Amino acid sequence: MKICSRNKKNLLKAALGEIESDLLIKNIQLVNVITGEVYPASVYVYDGMIAHVEWRHPDEETVKAHEVIDGKGRFLIPGLVDSHVHIESSMMTPGNFAKAVIPHGTTTVITDPHEMGNVYGVEGVRYMHDAGNGLPMCQYIDIPSCVPSVPGLENTGADFGALEIEELAGLERVIGLAEVMSYIDVIHGEDRMMDIIDVAESHGLYLQGHAPSVTGRELSAYLCAGPNTCHETREAGEAIEKYRSGMRLDARDSSITKNVKEVWKGVKNCKFFDNLSFCTDDREADDILNNGQLDEVVRSAIEAGMEPIAAIKSATWNSAREAGITNLGAIAPGYAADMLIVDDLRTLHPSHVFYRGELVARNGKITAAIEKKEYPLEKRNSVAVKELSEDDFTIKVQSGRDTVKVNLMCYYDLNLSTTKLETRVLPVVAGKLKLDKDLKFVAVVNRYEGNNNIALGLVSGFGTKQGALASTVSHDSHNLTIVYDKPEDALVVANALKACGGGMCAALEGKILHTLELPLGGLISLKPAEELAIDITQMKDAIRQLGLIEMENPLLRIVTLALPVVPEAKMTDLGLVKVSTKELIPLFAQ
Repeated sequence: MKICSRNKKNLLKAALGEIESDLLIKNIQLVNVITGEVYPASVYVYDGMIAHVEWRHPDEETVKAHEVIDGKGRFLIPGLVDSHVHIESSMMTPGNFAKAVIPHGTTTVITDPHEMGNVYGVEGVRYMHDAGNGLPMCQYIDIPSCVPSVPGLENTGADFGALEIEELAGLERVIGLAEVMSYIDVIHGEDRMMDIIDVAESHGLYLQGHAPSVTGRELSAYLCAGPNTCHETREAGEAIEKYRSGMRLDARDSSITKNVKEVWKGVKNCKFFDNLSFCTDDREADDILNNGQLDEVVRSAIEAGMEPIAAIKSATWNSAREAGITNLGAIAPGYAADMLIVDDLRTLHPSHVFYRGELVARNGKITAAIEKKEYPLEKRNSVAVKELSEDDFTIKVQSGRDTVKVNLMCYYDLNLSTTKLETRVLPVVAGKLKLDKDLKFVAVVNRYEGNNNIALGLVSGFGTKQGALASTVSHDSHNLTIVYDKPEDALVVANALKACGGGMCAALEGKILHTLELPLGGLISLKPAEELAIDITQMKDAIRQLGLIEMENPLLRIVTLALPVVPEAKMTDLGLVKVSTKELIPLFAQ
């Protein structure tokens, strides 16, 4: 696709110097991500597009411009392009997200709204698209491909097939099919996924991949199916295999998962890096405010040993090319005038951020006006949970038993979302399971209208020592997920989230420690980043009071507990899932 000028004839006249440009940025060192050079230049902008770059005689202002900005010898680089992000994971609306990330130099994101898609279906995706209209940045949409993530193993608020993809493909800023995470089905040519891919390709959409630990002939089959990107690459060996296979790597540093250094370790000896891009995937509001967004990912790559211009290219030109946008991500005639002025190519702190030639942020503060809009969906409570009791959170055992053998999920690293499937023998007291060692109860409560499923199970190594932690942020079905040691605490947090429309809640001995209210879909706050960051900090402190003190970011511990595409055992509203074989495992072992 190409970003088109609204008046190409006048753009040509501006390029020729026959009419006045809107903006001239002079006295800058231009970072050319196409050639890898840095040289003095002046850049002329007309109607949001770059009309001319003068490098032969950059000090000669032979053509007038309505506005002139003196770069004072600083560097001019393209605006940053995030190749894969879930805006919902910031817990902000598209407008509040824009306010937070633009001062950090992000002018374009490729967003996958599959969280809202799982909750509200097509309506949720439309909301994310419409709420992103008219912002001083571009939020392109990739259509969620896997709603639910694994059909038959979970129940969610929607079910996307080829018809939904066809409907959403007509939205103005849709450019791709989002991460095709049902990689096993893709590899084996399952009809549903093949139909979804066929519809996407018929609309000229690029196919975003999701292929953790996929290797050998299975990787070849996945690539032959069409998806050719991956943000789930975690190890150096995995990175080089995918890179050699022609796969585009979206090296990720999210708020919970940092993969950039390992990916770079895998590919650093290659000669070309055109297929290496950067993404944030999931970043929270406080992380963005305190550390940055895509700019922080670039800094991480540079710290790992990547040459700064190559790193900047991976966050601009490469990301745009991956998404099929031909005139974005570089500073050259005919390109969108998204640019940053920075003092240093390693620290990458922009003094000026331009979007389509307009100054939208300066010295870390947004300057562009963002109209506050309201949508009906923002006032709808999506947590349709039945009336609950302590009994709903109690695992009962056949009378007369002193012990029972159970299947459970076991975390083996606090910094990983992966688990093992384990079997233990537990004591039974008065017909109820007695928790052993570091075990906790798990409840996944379906929160969608017309479905009263509640699945109970056990987890080891989760990290909390006491109390109850509940969340409706629970990828990707976003059912109400609770980890607890007493049914009475589970009931307290469940009722709290039901009342406020979702979010996160921690309780101890019947008392609520804190509730992070996320009323939009149980995923998103309506607060601006600064207020939300305070709320998030309080929620993290509450979780630490439950004993989860060894994680840098305890907020994210619970959010993947119910994600049945991450090995090896997960809980859904249907029960314990063995991910590799896509089967439900009974709580009580034979």
